[in-house]
Amino acid sequence: MAAVTPPKPSAAAASTTRIGSRRARAAVTAAAAAAAPAAGRAAVSSAFEEYILDLQQRIIQSAETLDGSGARFQHDRWSRSPSNPNAGYGITSVLEGGSVLEKAAANISVVAGVLSPERAKAMSSRGRAAIDPAGGQSYSAAAMSLVFHSAHPFIPTLRADVRLFEVEGQMWYGGGCDLTPFYVQEGDFAEFHGFWKALCDRHDAQLYPEFKAWCDRYFHIPCRKEHRGVGGLFFDDVDAATAGYDVEQFVRNVGDSILPSWIPIVERRRGQQFSDAQRQWQLLRRGRYLEFNLLYDRGVKFGLDGGRVESIMVSAPPLIAWKYNVQPEPGSEEERLVQLLQQPREWA
Repeated sequence: MAAVTPPKPSAAAASTTRIGSRRARAAVTAAAAAAAPAAGRAAVSSAFEEYILDLQQRIIQSAETLDGSGARFQHDRWSRSPSNPNAGYGITSVLEGGSVLEKAAANISVVAGVLSPERAKAMSSRGRAAIDPAGGQSYSAAAMSLVFHSAHPFIPTLRADVRLFEVEGQMWYGGGCDLTPFYVQEGDFAEFHGFWKALCDRHDAQLYPEFKAWCDRYFHIPCRKEHRGVGGLFFDDVDAATAGYDVEQFVRNVGDSILPSWIPIVERRRGQQFSDAQRQWQLLRRGRYLEFNLLYDRGVKFGLDGGRVESIMVSAPPLIAWKYNVQPEPGSEEERLVQLLQQPREWA
């Protein structure tokens, strides 16, 4: 993806940009909001849309600084349907070939449409009483998602998102943040979970155990009988009207805390030496990451059905290895990881 010049506030939907200072971020956020289709923007909470646009730019700036190599995110602004400006838009932002960040994607989507019977039935079955299983209702959705793949085997992959889904005035929020490690670093995992527990506890003491367990259930690979990683938080279909706490503020706090939960691990591990064999193990374990995405992840399945293949598959690791029936050496650090992923563990 080639670099392009920064857009002016009146830039067309295909414009792309790179963000620097706080003033530049604010200008780009305003420009992106102004360039979005007016009817599509009105369909989703404008405040949440503006929040995720700004969040994306803050994450990009922090990630480029963290990487430190001079590698920069490239930005692809797309329209969901050129013939229908109300269908929505997205901004796919990708950094590749950094010193720490081998591949990092931080993406925005703001879309609207009509629920198909298949999707309406699936959503209704998860407890959304306002959804007609027959389909046909208008919906709007806004999300910011990221996946950061490190070049270092001792730095876990980071995945996170925050999202809002609306149907006929009812709002449901979702999101989360989790780690997929290649080697066991128990102190790092405990610190990560402790960070998220403290954040959850500021809103409701029941949130961390509930969302941690949800994460463990969701990021499971049944065919492998193992979990994708060591978890974190995951939540979906949280009804803003009945949750009993300020869900939107909680989701904003989650978004603001994604990189602060991971950066201490990066800074601690980035200088550690690793071997070619450890790098090869990282590539093999990345295969499990992609297996989960392609076989089980609801967001990937929905996104592929929607036709934006590049924006969905941007979460894939840059390099992966598959070997037949790989078994780690007994007593090795690699076997220790495989054993850890068999059953969820309480970290905080």
